[in-house]
Amino acid sequence: MNSPLKLTVLITLIIFLYAFQAAGAELKIIGIITKLELAPDGKSAIAVLKDNNGKEVTITVVDELTLDKFKDHRIVEGDEIRCKYEVIEGKNISRYFRKTAGC
Repeated sequence: MNSPLKLTVLITLIIFLYAFQAAGAELKIIGIITKLELAPDGKSAIAVLKDNNGKEVTITVVDELTLDKFKDHRIVEGDEIRCKYEVIEGKNISRYFRKTAGC
């Protein structure tokens, strides 16, 4: 193999590895909200979800749609939630946060 071809193969491999790692970073949980705390400025919230095994996961919610549902009590403590999240800088950041029964 000549050097330009080796370099191209190496770069392609690195891109695939990063893409694969990013795709696998999304985590999922279905659980009951045991604690819900809206930030004073209303721009974020912390929700603690407890799954069927008793594991608790703290999720940070920042999307406007979900925050509005917290503010007008369409989503409250005790609701069952389906959540997808990513770990970013040590925090579980919500990417999808919906009631399992719909809302």
